[in-house]
Amino acid sequence: MTGTTTELVVGDAVIASVAAAAAARVPGVARLEPGVLGLVGQLARSGRQLWIGQEPAASAGVRVRRGGGLLDLQIDLTLSAAGNVVEVGRAVQRAVTDAVAESTGAEVDSVRVSVLDIEPGRP
Repeated sequence: MTGTTTELVVGDAVIASVAAAAAARVPGVARLEPGVLGLVGQLARSGRQLWIGQEPAASAGVRVRRGGGLLDLQIDLTLSAAGNVVEVGRAVQRAVTDAVAESTGAEVDSVRVSVLDIEPGRP
């Protein structure tokens, strides 16, 4: 087995799914929002997964970009009214960075969080 190189590539859909799950678990996050570009990507990804008989991974509201071996993640979400925007945003950044690194071994360069809405009256 000398001279054999093995490379593991974790797909963007897997990274997005891990990031979405981590972000959704943060207190103060009501839900992730896919936005227009996210909806198009989600439909394409879900269609491919259904075509090959896989259950589509939940990844709405997360976009993955790769550059130089590092990941840039964009998380779009809605907060509950009880959440402090800055605190929840930072908690999402930490949770996503930690979960992606732990689950996939991928190095996250940045996690950008966009708060698109706040649900009034929802704790």
